[in-house]
Amino acid sequence: MTAIIDYDAGNLRSVAKALAYLGEEAVITRDREEILAADRVILPGVGAFGDAMEKLCRYGLDQAVRQVAQRQIPLLGICLGLQLLFESSQESEGVDGLGILKGKILRIPETFGLKIPHMGWNSLDIRPGTRLFDGIEQGAYVYFVHSYYLKAQQESVVAASTEYGAHIHGAVEWGNVYACQFHPEKSGQTGLRILKNFCSISGGHT
Repeated sequence: MTAIIDYDAGNLRSVAKALAYLGEEAVITRDREEILAADRVILPGVGAFGDAMEKLCRYGLDQAVRQVAQRQIPLLGICLGLQLLFESSQESEGVDGLGILKGKILRIPETFGLKIPHMGWNSLDIRPGTRLFDGIEQGAYVYFVHSYYLKAQQESVVAASTEYGAHIHGAVEWGNVYACQFHPEKSGQTGLRILKNFCSISGGHT
């Protein structure tokens, strides 16, 4: 069973719907025990970094997510969910992220001819051998909606990247922690394959 963390984020239902389409059992919850008992956990998100962190902390879900990571339960961050896994964001100066991974969230620079927020399909430069992108061809297109992007501290955690006014770290893999800046639930068959790959990962409850 997959637990989708409910902290009033915007794309919970679409993620749950995509998992249901794949035949995967999922529950939308903010119950800590239910989250920690799940086979895998998804942290979705649409909105502002500071507001999201405030809600995670208010519901006590910040510690729950950290425990998921510590217990080696497979964890997938999506869009804002990816950003929250890192240390800080230029969107909300002075607000600490979850700090599970090292890196910062930066604003996409103003670039002639490029609109911000970035809304649309971009191709991915995929690092070979990643679990999230198993069976997905190099250069596959996925759907992005964001104004801020990840600059990970260590290139070794970056599973896929793209270009949009900057070199954007579009997905990460580190131990049991996975994340996508793009929306797999809105990325057609490629996105469904990514979600299916994630749901095939097993982890521990140590």
